[in-house]
Amino acid sequence: MMIEIGSPLPPFSLPDQTGTSVSGVALAGHWAVLYFYPKDMTPGCTTEAEEFSELLPQFEALGVLLWGISPDSPETHAQFQEKRNLTVNLLSDSSHEFMERVGSWGEKVLYGKRSVGVKRSTVIVAPDGTVAWVWKAARAKGHAVKVLEKIRELTDAG
Repeated sequence: MMIEIGSPLPPFSLPDQTGTSVSGVALAGHWAVLYFYPKDMTPGCTTEAEEFSELLPQFEALGVLLWGISPDSPETHAQFQEKRNLTVNLLSDSSHEFMERVGSWGEKVLYGKRSVGVKRSTVIVAPDGTVAWVWKAARAKGHAVKVLEKIRELTDAG
């Protein structure tokens, strides 16, 4: 079950593409976007990461922290960033423990087949650590723009 608006974000500590640990404590006092995606270097995930990278300066101008999260390793994330010239930071949840707690990991249906894995989804976290908005199922293309629009609405920067 996906985390609900108003719920506190579960604690986490995950390595980024450099192997540096990032924890939920880093979000305190900031608006943050955590987008969950299945796999580095795949077409949809590449589109999404490129769009978030393109819009990253606009998120930063609003003081918003932004991370993509997948089960891929920090090394794979670093290769993905280098190959696609990505600027968005990527976190590794190889155990998918954090994704399970927010509801971004579980059973899904793709092309009529049931499987267990990452549900492409996004969580916006308010400065007080509570969930301000959730996309339980996101499409890769155009999603970053929708997230930026929602951030502007939530922060009255629109």
